[in-house]
Amino acid sequence: MKLIADTHIHSMACSHAYSTVLENIAAAKAAGLKFMAITEHGPTIPDAPHIWNIRSNREVPTFFDGLIILHGAEVNIVDSQGNLDIEEKTLASLDWVIASMHKPCCGDLSYEEATNAWLQVAQNPHVDVIGHSGDQRYAFDYEKVIPVFKEYGKIVEINNSSVLSRPGAKENCKTIAALCKKYGVPVVVNTDSHFAPNIGRFDQAIPILEAVDFPEELVLNAGYSRFLAVVQSKTPDEELKAYPGEK
Repeated sequence: MKLIADTHIHSMACSHAYSTVLENIAAAKAAGLKFMAITEHGPTIPDAPHIWNIRSNREVPTFFDGLIILHGAEVNIVDSQGNLDIEEKTLASLDWVIASMHKPCCGDLSYEEATNAWLQVAQNPHVDVIGHSGDQRYAFDYEKVIPVFKEYGKIVEINNSSVLSRPGAKENCKTIAALCKKYGVPVVVNTDSHFAPNIGRFDQAIPILEAVDFPEELVLNAGYSRFLAVVQSKTPDEELKAYPGEK
């Protein structure tokens, strides 16, 4: 499976990441990608960048060095009610919004609390992508929630880094992928890179999709025209909306 976008990437704006935006762009180009996203953490992560970093990330051009740059964020879910740590006005200005659970931001959530949080996030019109939801520490009722993701047009992320760093992620992601297949929920495969050479490396995530015979047409970033159409349906950037795509 050839993927043309990596839309979960961090830079040195977060002190636990180790590359600049320019280094990330160079790595994405070297990997043969057509799209990459800037998705720094929301402000409740202890070493997150200031919110101004996210509000001003359009200083990076949309079309740069042969890539389409998506201006986004990884917003943090902060409680069992699905509240987020970036205000609606800022989220509405972005091309690509991932919502994720991180322990420093939402603490410990029970199975029922995590289920409720995702049900509320699913209904948030500013959230595009359900981030690394295979973490066993935040297990939830997949059968109940994934059809709701479908109902509200959410995209589920299959996160390459989760397999290596989050407990239970490999098996849980297989379950999630199988249910996304069952209910027709689209996915994106992302690296969650914190170091530029990892951008475009999907070696842990693609086998998860292969294990459940996941249909390629539901992998949004496995098709250029398909992915561009999704981006254009979400972006507030008029130039990007009007872009005809590659000739």
